[in-house]
Formats: sequence, structure tokens, C-alpha cells
Amino acid sequence: MSWTKINFLFILAVMVVGCATKEEQKPTERPNIIFIMADDHAYQAISAYGSGLNETPNIDRIAKEGAIFTRATVTNSICAPSRAVLLTGKHSFMNGKVDNIQPFDWDQDNFPKLMQANGYTTALIGKIHLDGQPQGFDYSMVLPGQGNYYNPDFLINGERKRIEGYVTDITTDLALDWLENGRDKEKPFVMLYHQKAPHRNWKPAPEYLTLYDDKEFTPPANFFDEETNYQGRGTAAKEQEMEIDEIMRWGRDLMLEVNPNGDSTGLAGDLKRFNPDQLKAWREAFDPKNAAFLKAYGQLDEKTLTVEKKREIALWKYNRYIKNYLRTIKSVDDGVGEVLDYLEANGLAENTIVVYTSDQGFYLGEHGWFDKRFMYEESFRTPLLVKYPKEIKPGTTIKSLVQNLDFAPTFLDYAGIKAPAEMQGDSFRKLVSGETDEWRDAVYYTYYEYPAEHSVKRHNGVATDRYKLIHFYYDIDEWELYDLEKDPSEMNNVYDDPAYAEVREMMHKKFVEVREKYGDSDANDKRFLDEYMEVYNRRNGK
Repeated sequence: MSWTKINFLFILAVMVVGCATKEEQKPTERPNIIFIMADDHAYQAISAYGSGLNETPNIDRIAKEGAIFTRATVTNSICAPSRAVLLTGKHSFMNGKVDNIQPFDWDQDNFPKLMQANGYTTALIGKIHLDGQPQGFDYSMVLPGQGNYYNPDFLINGERKRIEGYVTDITTDLALDWLENGRDKEKPFVMLYHQKAPHRNWKPAPEYLTLYDDKEFTPPANFFDEETNYQGRGTAAKEQEMEIDEIMRWGRDLMLEVNPNGDSTGLAGDLKRFNPDQLKAWREAFDPKNAAFLKAYGQLDEKTLTVEKKREIALWKYNRYIKNYLRTIKSVDDGVGEVLDYLEANGLAENTIVVYTSDQGFYLGEHGWFDKRFMYEESFRTPLLVKYPKEIKPGTTIKSLVQNLDFAPTFLDYAGIKAPAEMQGDSFRKLVSGETDEWRDAVYYTYYEYPAEHSVKRHNGVATDRYKLIHFYYDIDEWELYDLEKDPSEMNNVYDDPAYAEVREMMHKKFVEVREKYGDSDANDKRFLDEYMEVYNRRNGK
């Protein structure tokens, strides 16, 4: 071989090696993130979880193409505090937003701020339920407070504007418009796409007002739990005010303009927000159904109703509630499909992490209840589905105890950004990719908003994969212990059962351990109680 040829081959080899080295050193393309959060969307109302209650084919796509989490939970099951935990990666008692009354400090670190400072373009579209101007977003278009289902107002970078239409559809259209026209396409993006639905009061979109009219839903097996006075449970379950039968309002919950006694319910005031076409569709859908109910049950003296007749009315209320609740979810699912289709059509699906979750769980008739707040499973657990084709295998199931506390550090991990030391959650990136199965063995919970609507007492607790220990405090001092393997519906408090003495001792130690780990204390409980009661007493003229 000639010297010239040897030199040529050597130079070629060096070029190849050099090119390969250069390619390996090239920074990995950082993923985009779309974080979809609904409000009060129970895991039972997502068909991927197998309840059979309804169909959510688009949300299910995320599970089929990625992962479904079966024991995802929240740290505080109420709207604004849950969102504060999502943003900050800190428990409520650390970020300061313990209830819906206390202000939220936007000046503290949150994950969008950190991603924005590290080259991401960021947007918040939809519901956030935190007062003040959102920080960490290049663009924000949010509902003030709870927002309205029909013809809602939005705060666009702080400026108020009313948009005609249905809130779920509008929120989706705004998200798609930002993806197409609003973001800096030279940068990776983070979009928080947050729906109001299915939050109370459940007003469906015009096209779904009669969905499920041909179906009669059977309530959960413990729907009439109240008839036994919640036997096997403590004071908190007995004194709550969440019963569908007793607490739901005839007007703004059950969509009757007059109650069975012929009195106005106040719903007519809500309907003034509708435009003529919306109102016409509403009346065509509800007036005949309402008239039929009032004809059957109007002018009945509730004090003299038989047990059978009371049950009939309770089941009517349950069906009116669950149908409207599920109708609002249908619009949410439609929007998820539109966003997923957009990612596919624009070549973004492969490098975009898509998350679907809710700010907490919700009762869909279990124990006869609606709403959330308790550490009991239906409100403690939240749906969580994640897809990221580059790292997550389709059809993955994660049974580990992931919390909303973990979102912020996880997203920062994917972006290659070091999470601040004060963030208390953990990144579940390696867990969901299958690189590890190591994870925490217990999660911690707090709830502070009492006395208040629904009368759910202040409590905190710890849960493992099998057991749950809850402490109700302030105006009572009661402990509850549940064996979720034997009693998944939490019907039997075994705290005082001698057979569970060792479990009780173990869970008390775990309770102390997690409180110390996260920095909670009885002093915190007293501080937040005092701050809350100061506002509560002032509002109630005390």
C-alpha cells in the first residue's frame, strides 16, 4: 500500500472519529412539555382506569402510548393548594397556600420560572385559581377564580376580556393557537393547559346537553352509607356535609329553576349569562326533564316521605349529577384529542411529554357523596397518565406512590435543570422509564379548610401501599386506620382492633417519620388554624 493511500485512510479515519465525537457531544434536544390538568376529574371517570362508567378515548390514548399511574395521590385535596404544590414542588405548609383563603406567594420559585430562565418558552392557559399575576410565563390567559362555563371572562396577561362560547372549547382553542402562533418555535416549550371542567357547577356544552339521556346510572354499592350513620367510621365521616341527597342545591347543582315546592332556586340568574342560542338549546334539553321530575315529585312533604320514595329522589339526584358531570368530561376529552392530533400533525409528538391529571380526585356517589377534601381514597387519589415516546414504553403501569409534589422536580429533570433544594418532591423520570423501581414507601397528606363549606374536619395522615393512618384534629381528636387490601372502600376503621396493634404502631412511627422529613409539626397546625380563624371570624362578623 502506498504512503499516500495510508495517509488518506488515516485522515479519513480521523474525520470519521472526529465527526462521531462531535455528534456525541451535541446536546440532546430538550423535550417539550404539555401539562393538562382538569379540575375535580375523578380517576373513576377515565375509562383507562376500568370503572366502566364512561368512555374517554382521547385521554386513554396517553395511557396506551405511555404510562398510567394507579396510586398517584395529592398532598392536599382542594383546588388552589393542589395547584400551588404542582408549581412549587413543596407541601402546602411550606409554600404557604394551605387553603383557598390564604394568599399565594408568586415570588417564590416555581418550575415554569426555572424553565423560562433556562431557555424554555412558557404559557399558562385556563384555570389556575391562584390570585395575583402568574409568574414564570411568557404568556398567561387564565380564568379569574373559578371562571364560568358559558361566555367566560379571561385574564390575558392581566387584562380582563370576555369570550363568547363554551369554556372547555375556548381553552382548547387558545392552547392550540399558542402552539401554532404564540410560542417561540426556536425554543422548547412548556404549556400548562388547564380546564375548568368538571368542577361544580356542572354545565355541559350545548352539543352534549342530552348525552346519557337514554341511560340510567347505578350508583356505587355504598351510596346509601348514610342510612347506617357511617357505621365503622368516626365523627368526621358522620358530620361532613357532602351528601348528594341532602346537600346538593336544586338550582346550581341539579339544574332546576324551581324546587319541588315551587320556589325559585336562583338558577335563572346563572342563565342570564347565556346568549339566545345557548339558552334555547339549554331549555330544549332540560325543561322537559325538569317538568317530568316535578310532576312526579313536586309538592311532596320530605318529612313524611317513605324510605322507598326518599331513595327514588336520591337516585334521581345522583343521575342528574353524574350525567352532567360526565357530560362536561366529554368536552375535556375532545380537547385532549385535538391537542394530541396537533402534535402528531406537526411532528412534535416524539419529543413532547404529555401529562394528564387532575388537581385531586372526586366522589362520584361513593358513601353517597360528591366533592373531595378527605384523605379517603376517592379524593386522595388522582388520575395520572404520561406519555413520552423517547423514554416511556406504551402500556406501562406504575403502582408506586407518586404525588403532585413530584411534578416540578420531574419536569426540571427532563429539561436538564437542577431542582432547588427546597423542592420536596422527587423526579419520577427513571421510575416511569423503567430504569429503577426504587421509590418512597409512604406519602404524607394535610387538609386545613375547616370550619367551612362541606364541613370536612382538619386532618393529616400517612399512607403506604396497603395501610392508611389519618388523624382528625382541632374540634375532635380521633385516629382512623384502614387496611386498603381488605377494605378498599374504607368502610371499617380498624384503629382500635387488637389484630392491628402492630400495624398501628408501625404507622404511627411512619407518621412521625414523614412529618419530620417534610418539616411539618403541631406548631404549623396551630399557626395555620389561627390565621384561618382570623379570616373566618372576620367574614362571619365575629
